[in-house]
Amino acid sequence: MGKATTRSRFRAKLLNPAESGKGKSWAFLILPKAASDGLPRRGRTTVKGTLNGHPFQATLEPDGQLSHWLRVEKELREAAGLKIGEMVALVIAPVEPEPEPEVPPDLLEALAALPGAKGRWDDTTTLARLDWIHWIESAKQSTTRRRRVENACEMLASGKRRVCCFDPSGFYSKSLCAPETADSDEATL
Repeated sequence: MGKATTRSRFRAKLLNPAESGKGKSWAFLILPKAASDGLPRRGRTTVKGTLNGHPFQATLEPDGQLSHWLRVEKELREAAGLKIGEMVALVIAPVEPEPEPEVPPDLLEALAALPGAKGRWDDTTTLARLDWIHWIESAKQSTTRRRRVENACEMLASGKRRVCCFDPSGFYSKSLCAPETADSDEATL
């Protein structure tokens, strides 16, 4: 994995997810491995750049294959004039420093209830906070998520600065991956 902060230029196919969620229309693309290799980390990484010349900033998600994928919301897709199934031109560079992540309300509430955890949280790095949040949000069930919020607060209160046993790339645990592609990439959203 490279530490270069240069811009990456590449083309990728805009894909239609098999499941886009309730009332949402989004698409995605998978970065070529060479583009991911130029990023500072294998986990969530915020980038800025252009999509067919249209400026954007977004957080890339790990695809579990040592690369990343980008969720392209309907507004960005429409503003850039993109169609599902077409090849799009991207230019990206990591945002430095990594922006502070938005803390989920359930984690904020739990941190506020345990001052030792809140103090350690405030004392960690942005990247560590990003990994804590990613670990919590990667839970597939609500009971697992609640348990992770509780465990995070306990670990932080005990002095841990980083979440242990979490592979933010998904490569070793296969817990993270790019979305499944819909049967017809040519379908319009």
